[in-house]
Amino acid sequence: MSDSLLIRWRTSDQAIANAVADETVILHLGSGTYFGLDPIGARLWAAVKNGAIPASLCDELIAEYDVEQATLEQDLRALIDELAANELILPA
Repeated sequence: MSDSLLIRWRTSDQAIANAVADETVILHLGSGTYFGLDPIGARLWAAVKNGAIPASLCDELIAEYDVEQATLEQDLRALIDELAANELILPA
């Protein structure tokens, strides 16, 4: 199984996102479901949208937030899994 932090993802055509302050709200057009991302999730969404590999965010986020690398990576993987499971992101 591939590490989701090392996969290049793309946002789904079924996902419409809007930034609200430092958070992001996503609507899945097919299901009509809304998803809210906190500031770190919003950064992940922006990185995916810009074609970055999620792992490229880790050093930057560790420098900004008081978080252990293992915890951050675990949390990012969980978020990626949730976004992928809800068809908001897809492998590029």
